[in-house]
Amino acid sequence: MNIPRCAGRLVAACLAFGCALGIALAETAPAQTPQRTPLALPTAAPPAPAASAAPSADAPPASLDTRIQDLKGDVIRLNRDLLVLEEELLYPANTQVAVFVSMDVGKLFALDSVQLMLDDKVVANYLYTPLEVDALHRGGVQRLYLGNLRAGPHALVAYFTGKGPHERDYKRATQLTIDKSADPKYIELRIRDVQAKLQPQFEVKVWQ
Repeated sequence: MNIPRCAGRLVAACLAFGCALGIALAETAPAQTPQRTPLALPTAAPPAPAASAAPSADAPPASLDTRIQDLKGDVIRLNRDLLVLEEELLYPANTQVAVFVSMDVGKLFALDSVQLMLDDKVVANYLYTPLEVDALHRGGVQRLYLGNLRAGPHALVAYFTGKGPHERDYKRATQLTIDKSADPKYIELRIRDVQAKLQPQFEVKVWQ
């Protein structure tokens, strides 16, 4: 991970946003009209009435709303870029490990919570709402944990708590020894039904 390069991208993004904001504010600000010394005019005849009324000086420019919406879009995009840069700085590829949770069908197990341990240390505890469980049933994937691990072997243990068959309290654990290399490590905790045994099964899959 090249931290100076990411920091330079962060500074460049902030400078670009500051310039865009300054230009927009300058263009939308009312123009300063220089004061002039009035000239003496002959009083022989009054000035003719104007053919049409001049537009009000207080009326906002027609494109002001458009510029505001463009600035909001720039802020959203800049915030997204900053989050990506922050993640790259905090979790470089050579130490990054991410753990995800997914469900296949899930009729034999109603998920309540998941506890994740790495090297005998609790790193994540998550209590699910009914809406989140429904999203997992419909194919959603949740990122349970994102952190750093040094290279080498590590013990991963996940505890699943919920309701099993016949509405019985159910708690099961699954474990795996992972070998962290210089590349990012992505791990999936998968809950699936085994109809032959009428039991839920908990699996750990490592994505390369």
